[in-house]
Amino acid sequence: MRENRDVSPTRQSSPARTAAARTTSGPARRPRTPAVDPACAEAVDLARTAAEETARPAPVGEHLGLRAEGDRVVTHYFAALDPAYTGWRWAVTVTRAARAKIVTVSECVLLPGDDALLAPQWVPWLERLRPGDLGPGDLLPTAPDDVRLAPGYAQVDESVEREAQWELGLGRVRVLSREGRDEAAARWYEGVAGPRAPIAASAPAQCSTCGFYVSLAGDLRQMFGVCANEYAPDDGRVVSADHGCGAHSEAVNLPAASEHNPPVIDELGYDVVPSAGEDAGAPDDEALGHS
Repeated sequence: MRENRDVSPTRQSSPARTAAARTTSGPARRPRTPAVDPACAEAVDLARTAAEETARPAPVGEHLGLRAEGDRVVTHYFAALDPAYTGWRWAVTVTRAARAKIVTVSECVLLPGDDALLAPQWVPWLERLRPGDLGPGDLLPTAPDDVRLAPGYAQVDESVEREAQWELGLGRVRVLSREGRDEAAARWYEGVAGPRAPIAASAPAQCSTCGFYVSLAGDLRQMFGVCANEYAPDDGRVVSADHGCGAHSEAVNLPAASEHNPPVIDELGYDVVPSAGEDAGAPDDEALGHS
């Protein structure tokens, strides 16, 4: 009996599969550098025409060179002569289909060069905010995990007991009298640190409910405290308990991390629309769509 040596078609390995297995198991190949297509490289005039149409009315400068982006894809670079874009260059990408002789424009964009003037790196507003930037009507949200704030019940220590044992005026020849205290309280309350200040009128809440509010000692603690928020306009100053500003610790939630640019309005082009007065003089049959 002769042994059957035929191999099932499903078990046969094709040369392509064998080559693929060698490629997968072997070392990674380096990416192939695309060759410059001659037809696309010679399409300098086509690329310049596309750049001039896009840059109009500004002129386009000399040809700065080209670069192969892929198979039959080449980008031509031209100098931008617009004074507002010094150091920039026009990049026009041309391409052609396989076995085709006609070269077409793929895209035309304005790119910065090595000496181009660019805008500074974008910084989120929470990082670029500085003390003194807050004004009337502005709100400064505080993060829920702000390290400068803690729950009120967690801040009980021995300071209250030490303050009760401290004798008022110890080590000083004279202290503030009742009249002097009342005059200072009236002056502070009627000034920019009181509730009638413009920034307090638009505040979301009073300073007495703010985590950055530090009460004064003695009888003045019933009406006044000191602001301890470095971003608030009253940082380090005496404020009334019913004063307020947009830097309240419980103002609002944090906004989204991303910021969107304002909408761009095209004011160069316009459409002519007939006014109501022009349509009023038309006959009734024309107004109804009859001729």
